[in-house]
Formats: sequence, structure tokens, C-alpha cells
Amino acid sequence: MSDRLCPPSEADLVTEAGALLDALRAAPPLTHCITNAVVTGFTANALLALGAAPAMVDIVGESRMFASVASGVLVNLGTPTPEQRDAAREAVGGAVDAGTPWVLDPVAIGVLPVRTALARELAEQNPTAIRGNASEILALAGHSVGGRGVDAIDSTDAAADAAFALAERHGGVVAVSGPVDLITDGARVLRIANGHELLTKVTGGGCALGAVMAAFLGTARTGDPLVTVAAASLVYTVAAENAARASRGPGSFAVALLDALAAVRPDDVAAAARVEGAVR
Repeated sequence: MSDRLCPPSEADLVTEAGALLDALRAAPPLTHCITNAVVTGFTANALLALGAAPAMVDIVGESRMFASVASGVLVNLGTPTPEQRDAAREAVGGAVDAGTPWVLDPVAIGVLPVRTALARELAEQNPTAIRGNASEILALAGHSVGGRGVDAIDSTDAAADAAFALAERHGGVVAVSGPVDLITDGARVLRIANGHELLTKVTGGGCALGAVMAAFLGTARTGDPLVTVAAASLVYTVAAENAARASRGPGSFAVALLDALAAVRPDDVAAAARVEGAVR
């Protein structure tokens, strides 16, 4: 059985995560983010702390051009104003034409009609990865009406079939965030149990992860997307655990997370990783 038909072992994923982290810092990927107004600064700072080069380009007439020269692209639908919706379409078109890996984060879709329609439209352009909470993934697949705003009301396991279906339909990776992250390409499944509840108490905790995935994909343009997305999740969630140990609550955690992203090393990832893999 080929490696692409088997999920990586924990040891192999840890090794790849460390190698990608080192590669990202050695050659910072230009990461083009179209993201929501609530988290723009936090997302940019998270990428800078990790070692990537963020660019928050969401202007119509520039987004397609920038996506074609970026290493990776994030499209986050948290505050989809009319201009940002058109900029997202431009960026996705530019990424597809240039072969730039891109991540779709369908924030708060389901009951909200504008963003839901846009998420489904963009998904038809076959993202390299889709990242969302369980309710968002269910809504994108048409299996539910979504969660309560940005909050999930469904479990990660409840979204597994929807994640498999989306991965098979669009040929990419689907990452379902929760207490245990589920990441799949439709055939292989990885579950990552790292992370901390304080990520849900800080605006941008999940949105920044989508940007980190785009940065990792931009670093590993020819790698296995399942492994690359899982490596990004693992590095980010291990950093979150380290930040939580240095925090007294959400306020100090937000600052500590940036420090932890800057400080996290491959050895930290190896020591803390909690990963399970399976063939679907």
C-alpha cells in the first residue's frame, strides 16, 4: 500500500511537522489573507510570530494579482462585506490559475444566507484545504443549518461523514476543529488531541489556525496536503498548550500564544504530540 493510502504515524507526523516548521522559518512564506475585520491584526501577528510573512490584501483589483505571487492564500468569511466577497472571488481565481495552495474558512455559515452561498460557491473551486468547526463543516456539506454564529453546536465526530464527503467532492483536505481535531483527505483520517480550551476564549483563535495552515501549505507546495495541514494544526495546538501554562486567563493567553508561536520548536512538538491515524 502506498504512503498516500496510509495515514502517517505519530512519529512520522512529528518529524514532518518539525521539518516544515524549520523550513517555514528559513524561508518565510508570503501568506495572503482575506480575513474578517475582527481578527485581522491577531492573524497577522500570529503568522509573524511563527515566522511567516502575512499580507492582508482584500482590495478588488489587487487580490487576484497578489494571490498569484503569494506562497499560500487564506479566504476567511467572517465579515464578508460586498467588496471583500469580490476580493475573495478574485483571490481564489488567482490562486487556482497560479497553482497557489489555498484554504477556505467558512466562518458562521449555515443559517446566514450570504456567507453560506459564497462558501459553497468558493468550495466549487476546490480548495487545497477547508478548515472549520463541526457545525460549519456540516453546513458546508448541506447536512445542517450550522451552529450558533461562530460557535459549534455539533461534535467533531458528528461532522466526520460531512468532512469525508467534502474531501472526496473537492479533492482536498478537510480539517474539523474541536477538542480533538479531525483531519481527512477522504481516505485517511488523523485525530490530533492537542490544544486548549482558552483558544475558544480569544477572538481569532480558530481563524489564525487557518492562516497557519495556508503558511504551511505555502512552505510545502509539493508535499502531501494531509500531512502538511495536520503538521500546521499540531504545531499550533502544541503552542497553545504552552501558552496556556503561562497564562492566567484569556487576556494573558492571547499575548502568550504569540510568544509561544515564536518559541515553539520541533522538540516541543515531539514531546507533546497526541495523534491517532486511521484508514477510513
